[in-house]
Amino acid sequence: MYRTKNCGELRISDVGQQVTLSGWIQKSRDLGGLTFTDVRDRYGITQLVFNMDENQVLCEKARKLGREFVIQASGIVRERSSKNASRPTGDIEIEVTELNILNESKVPPFTIEDETDGGDDIRMNYRYLDLRRNPVQQNIIFRSKLALETRKYLDSQGFIEVETPFLIKSTPEGARDFVVPSRLNPGQFYALPQSPQTFKQILMVAGLDKYFQIVKCFRDEDLRADRQPEFTQIDCEMSFVHIEDILNTFEGLTKHLFKNTLGTDLPDFPRMSYDEALQKYGSDKPDLRFGMPFYELNDKAKGKDFSIFDQAELIVGFVAEGIAESYSNSNMKELTEWVQRPQIGAKGLVYVKWMEDDTIKSTIGKFYDDDTLKSWISAMGGKKGDVVFILSGETDRTRKQLSELRLEMGRRLNLIQPGDFKPLWVIDFPLLEWDEDSQRFHAMHHPFTSPKKEDIPRMLNGDHETMKSLRADAYDLVINGAEIGGGSIRIHDRALQSKNFDLLGFSKEEAEYQFGFLMGAFEYGAPPHGGIAFGFDRLCAVMNGQSSIRDFIAFPKNNQGRDMMIDAPSLIHEHQLAECRIALVKDLDKK
Repeated sequence: MYRTKNCGELRISDVGQQVTLSGWIQKSRDLGGLTFTDVRDRYGITQLVFNMDENQVLCEKARKLGREFVIQASGIVRERSSKNASRPTGDIEIEVTELNILNESKVPPFTIEDETDGGDDIRMNYRYLDLRRNPVQQNIIFRSKLALETRKYLDSQGFIEVETPFLIKSTPEGARDFVVPSRLNPGQFYALPQSPQTFKQILMVAGLDKYFQIVKCFRDEDLRADRQPEFTQIDCEMSFVHIEDILNTFEGLTKHLFKNTLGTDLPDFPRMSYDEALQKYGSDKPDLRFGMPFYELNDKAKGKDFSIFDQAELIVGFVAEGIAESYSNSNMKELTEWVQRPQIGAKGLVYVKWMEDDTIKSTIGKFYDDDTLKSWISAMGGKKGDVVFILSGETDRTRKQLSELRLEMGRRLNLIQPGDFKPLWVIDFPLLEWDEDSQRFHAMHHPFTSPKKEDIPRMLNGDHETMKSLRADAYDLVINGAEIGGGSIRIHDRALQSKNFDLLGFSKEEAEYQFGFLMGAFEYGAPPHGGIAFGFDRLCAVMNGQSSIRDFIAFPKNNQGRDMMIDAPSLIHEHQLAECRIALVKDLDKK
């Protein structure tokens, strides 16, 4: 038996027991007559002690142990004279009577500690060592527990777990597909699924009623902290449901996950329309952990010979409470430079300070008198001691810029508290988006989203401008400014689905080629249905107060989509290309 206890298990009540531990050497300390060694496994760290007076040979052997050696140690549990209150096993140590080296280790390229000295690249290259670190292990363990709790809840609600194919047909909407050549069908390709969307709808046609899957999805798109080329979804679909049924079910799932993994009770989730979210916060995924809602000033600020405002499509601002005295001119200059960075793109920043002595300090003081500016602040819910920040310009761009400034001020003013969670349902999204470059509509969510019932007649009979105002039976779950999940009621009627494809620029032939199997299924008694998909990796990160999903994935890709540990993607052998009838890149270059 390699071990009778793990390295995080022993307590003061175990003193006197004979035990055997196995694990990795964390570090050693040679104090002459005594050698202390910390041994680590997934469960914790236990101190071993070797006494030169008791067993000189064993002590000499212990002194030769290097970091990350794999060992087995047997001995007696005894109470420590110098306890370590920060460690669960800190009241005891093992007086070792037998030591076996199970495997030696090279000196690792970075320290296997909570706070390591390894940079991102080297840790990704040696991911198997990085995964030994406690913070990363805890993230992976949390992910496992979250998946188990997801299955428990959905099973309790009557959902059936069904696996859908990974080798499917390429679709033109959404992100770029990863494609897989077919050796048995030369010149033809599978695609890896961006989601199981059409298959879960087919499962509803098949009468399975409630489906779920914790499933890998793939998108060949540019990467960032919360995006990977392969990611995991909690994917769900339900039959004979309205939007209320879905929101209630998955609000219940979210509450269950927070309660059973974090011990956190979430309140009922507020709801906000897409239009309201943009108007109040400049984002369809607003962070509600702090205030600072937007206030539009067009009717108050125009017509005063300030050309920047007079020429703007939108003038909008928010109040930052209590910083008028503490935010100096240099602070304001730095903030102005911050919003002028290319990542934000604002041309400038207007501020109005209402000082405690009742004076006004502002960048636009020569265009507006103090009483006017005070009236603005009062109308926005502000008071003495507050500052108003204002941006102006084209509506969508200005809202987005002010949204970024609002988030930055929330961070700078320490308004975002650890462990604070503010969930929100955003509803009533537009059905379609008009793209000026391609001169056609795109689906806001995906082509299978149903318009709201009252908008269906306008969709079937309306003109181009009418189409821009169609609303979708779609919804997003937002937590702390991150989109956690999104879904919709689906179209289940062939004629309506065909009309939506027409609006999206599909020819009849293209629609039939791409989605004929689904529209055909609709002719055999498709029930009303809808669903949702949660970004599982992102949910893990948000629940743990982190912005990057990478450390919740055992073997993630870097920002160039590479797995640095196994060096993928890589070239494949010429005979594999030949079997799939694919020309070599070098041959294509010659052509």
